Amino acid sequence: MGKVIYKTNEEIELIKESSLLVGKTLAEVAKLIKPGVTTLQLDKVAEEFIRDNGAIPGFLGMYDFPNTLCTSLNDEVVHGIPNDKPLQDGDIISVDCGTIMNGFFGDAAYTFEVGEVKPEIKRLLEVTKECLAKAIEVAIVGKRIGDIGFAVQQHAEKNGFGVVRELVGHGLGRDLHEEPQVPNYGKRGTGLQLKEGMVIAIEPMINLGKRNVKSYEDGTVVTVDGLVSAHFEHDVAIRKGKAEVLSTHELVEEVLRNKNK
Repeated sequence: MGKVIYKTNEEIELIKESSLLVGKTLAEVAKLIKPGVTTLQLDKVAEEFIRDNGAIPGFLGMYDFPNTLCTSLNDEVVHGIPNDKPLQDGDIISVDCGTIMNGFFGDAAYTFEVGEVKPEIKRLLEVTKECLAKAIEVAIVGKRIGDIGFAVQQHAEKNGFGVVRELVGHGLGRDLHEEPQVPNYGKRGTGLQLKEGMVIAIEPMINLGKRNVKSYEDGTVVTVDGLVSAHFEHDVAIRKGKAEVLSTHELVEEVLRNKNK
């Protein structure tokens, strides 16, 4: 295991700027999501928006990834590649976005409903979002990595959903994936102790069915049982008493509220 790179408050501010731009980009994408739109169209808008704001797409070219957004549809868990197939009514799509600004990464994800989604899938999205909130509550000085995983796992499994184990959250800074790894399962009171100056991306990936996943050659990860998967992600600075959330979903949710009026 590599070394955890602790950040100064100035560096955390820079990560926050990058993370907030991801939130703004996801809100631009949210405006467009509806049946008939393609994920390549979403990708183009996201790339232009990021560049117009003086940043560069964080995922483009990384690990040979060909696009700005990871767009993972239905049974795709993460790392879905944008294409020209139109979104269908009843789909869900996880949009994961990264930016590099002032030398620091931002990284956040949101799973969107396309048109009318089945009640059990709506419930999966709600619970996954709650898993993220519960994880953030324990992402404070003195707690441990296992406490974060436990918070996610317990809430997801209590609701009958599967927790993906092969993929994890991660430290974040000048690199997209830094130490420590942040699994979505674990035992309370185990693992690395959380300290001031750590910045981590927490990202529950929760399946409607079983937890098992497989990968395709292009890097896309899918559920083995073919049931849908949800994914929400925030960047968080570890603080005493209460974590500082550096990214935002609020702009996305404002767009969605206005669309549903």
